[in-house]
Amino acid sequence: MTIKHSPMNRIEQPLQDALLSAVDALARRRACDIPESTIDRLVALGWLRWSAGSLRLTATGETTVMKAQAAMLDDERLAA
Repeated sequence: MTIKHSPMNRIEQPLQDALLSAVDALARRRACDIPESTIDRLVALGWLRWSAGSLRLTATGETTVMKAQAAMLDDERLAA
């Protein structure tokens, strides 16, 4: 079964880029590289959360990252 991604199901490109950059920074243990306004927005969306002074990706955030990565792969395939 093939799932077609509708543009309505995608997050805005700048927000997607911010999320993926934040996840990369967290993976490198560089949360200090994430702008405070980005952190506030991603926390408000429920994609990141504070836990004992550390910034963590939520389950919803993980799902959103997977969807964003899948959409990027689809876009690359369409461009090829």
